[in-house]
Amino acid sequence: MSLRRLRILLLLFFVALAAPTIVLVYQAYGQLKWEAFHQHQQLAREMALRIDTRFNDLIAREESRSFSDYSFLNVTGSEGSSFLQRSPLSGFPLESDIPGLVGYFQVDAQNQLATPIVPQSNATGYGISAIEFDQRVALENRIRDILDQNRLVKKTDKSFDDAAAMPQSIARAMEPASGSEYEVEAEESVESNQPALSPAEIADSSLQGQLVFDQLKSKSKNNMSNFESDSSAGLGRVDDLKLGDNYGAAAQQTEKLSEQKERKVVKQSRREMAVLPQTLDEEMAPVDMDEQRLAKDEREDPGLLERQQAVRIQTFETEVDPLEFSLLDSGHFVLFRRVWRDGDRFVQGMLLEPQVFVDRLIAPVFRESVLSSMSDLVLAYQGDVIKVYNARYARDYVPASTTGENELLYTSRLVAPFGDIELIFSLARLPVGAGSKVIVWVAIIIGIVLLSGFFMLYRLGARQIALGQQQQDFVSAVSHELKTPLTSIRMYGEMLREGWADETRKKSYYDFIFNESERLSRLINNVLHLARMTRNEQKPDRKEVSVEELLAELRPKLDSQLESTGFSLELECADQARTAKLSIDSDWLTQVLINLIDNAVKFSASAELKTVQLHCRLLQDGRLQFSVRDYGPGVAKDQMKKIFKLFYRSENELTRETVGTGIGLALVHQLVVGMDGEVDVVNCEPGVEFRIRFPVVG
Repeated sequence: MSLRRLRILLLLFFVALAAPTIVLVYQAYGQLKWEAFHQHQQLAREMALRIDTRFNDLIAREESRSFSDYSFLNVTGSEGSSFLQRSPLSGFPLESDIPGLVGYFQVDAQNQLATPIVPQSNATGYGISAIEFDQRVALENRIRDILDQNRLVKKTDKSFDDAAAMPQSIARAMEPASGSEYEVEAEESVESNQPALSPAEIADSSLQGQLVFDQLKSKSKNNMSNFESDSSAGLGRVDDLKLGDNYGAAAQQTEKLSEQKERKVVKQSRREMAVLPQTLDEEMAPVDMDEQRLAKDEREDPGLLERQQAVRIQTFETEVDPLEFSLLDSGHFVLFRRVWRDGDRFVQGMLLEPQVFVDRLIAPVFRESVLSSMSDLVLAYQGDVIKVYNARYARDYVPASTTGENELLYTSRLVAPFGDIELIFSLARLPVGAGSKVIVWVAIIIGIVLLSGFFMLYRLGARQIALGQQQQDFVSAVSHELKTPLTSIRMYGEMLREGWADETRKKSYYDFIFNESERLSRLINNVLHLARMTRNEQKPDRKEVSVEELLAELRPKLDSQLESTGFSLELECADQARTAKLSIDSDWLTQVLINLIDNAVKFSASAELKTVQLHCRLLQDGRLQFSVRDYGPGVAKDQMKKIFKLFYRSENELTRETVGTGIGLALVHQLVVGMDGEVDVVNCEPGVEFRIRFPVVG
């Protein structure tokens, strides 16, 4: 087994575990996101329904208005007791539930504009002051200007400097009421309506203004440049938003809109009976005269009340088309309908300020919802973006997309006739709930476990491979260490046995045999000692002994070790250190120092200064330090932490020049640690120094 093969096997094993785990976590998290997405999609759907309800209420209220509501006066009560009153649309200043309302208008068959806020006669008789009348006329002129700007009517300014230039109808409106002007003659005329226009009528120039209303739907697509917006100018088309659709929201919405289209109920025209006072040449009685005033006038003029009660009215049938909605060239919204009366077509409607209209009908519903914290709301008219309500918080979720697209959440069109306005909800953030945190933490824990397991298995395998290699090197080294002295001992023994050595050489032969035997004994003792310590079979026999006694015991053994090597031992010990006592095993310490000196002799054999220094001194922290120094080449920095490992040798077994098995320093480390000491190594210039520290007793 090699490291490369180990890495490949472990990598395959890791991938085999990690791949299904990643798929499982991804699917679980994706399911949570899917559920969260659809929950928020449901919120968007409910919000769209609430907005639809507000618009539906608005349309229902405006659809229910009669033809006569668009006149300043209308008639209530039965035919026999008809009573004149102001139209509900004639109030000033304008008070309406419709936000952004500019005003109501009516365009008749002659393309003449009228508004319910300006009376056609007897303005002072209705309690309207001249200042208020001017304000009403100014509002009507504003409506006229907007419609004229969009070529829906011809502009006729009602601001006059000279009473002589004032049209007759306006002059009559400013004159005081006269009782003689009320002719008593009731008249009814019920005419059938004619909703269809003939080609000749269409060609009539008087209808051209009304016909522009028929073209508003096609023209409004080009009106977006005039739409006034404080935040959405230049937003462009909806397609430019590049909304993502990772959850299939667009397909679901297409299916939903298709179902809605199939179920859509087409609104039909309705017929109604309308009653209006005849105001072509007569002046009408004031509508706000109370009973006391009428009684007083009757006392002064006995025939007045009877004449006022006999106002000439017209009863006729009208056909009212459903309301339509469009965007004008000027950027205003217009809500209008066509009304057919006596074969003539009228256009009745209202002008709206678009920003106020959408802000007050849509923005409050959106801002009050929790959905506003996680999604953007885009309003589009016929595919053009007209308003964007951004989420209130920063983005926490951005769907996976190379172009940074937002995720489409839900789209819906408003109720008719506002169907050209589209609500588009896009995700700004997608909180997926507490379950996502569990999945994330589980994924992190599983990832840590897998990575830790991979690392630990690889490290264990690498150590086993290295240990196997070291064991092979150890066997090779031990074989070499045993074979060489045994061969020499056998050779010199045979020479002595056969008598081939003279007397002068016998002593040197005996010394050589003795020294080699000692070396073999040390080697075998090291191996046996290491084996016992590895199996925890040997404990130190610790005794308190002074340093001076230890050195006296060690000196002969160390001198004997260096006697035949050509090295000298330099032993120094400070006076304070000599009197210190240590709790150690003297045999273990002897073996430690012998191994360190033997190591110094081996690696500094080629040094110029053949000296081994053994010093001892008392440190400031109260510990005693033994140091063994040689003057050899030293130890490389990257090997200082490795030389105390079992079987480690800094030299290649095939090219090494020094003898040894790689267990000497490992045994030193274990023996010193076993006696509660510390050992380290420091490079000197030249050579290397091994330092052993023991705590002092007492």
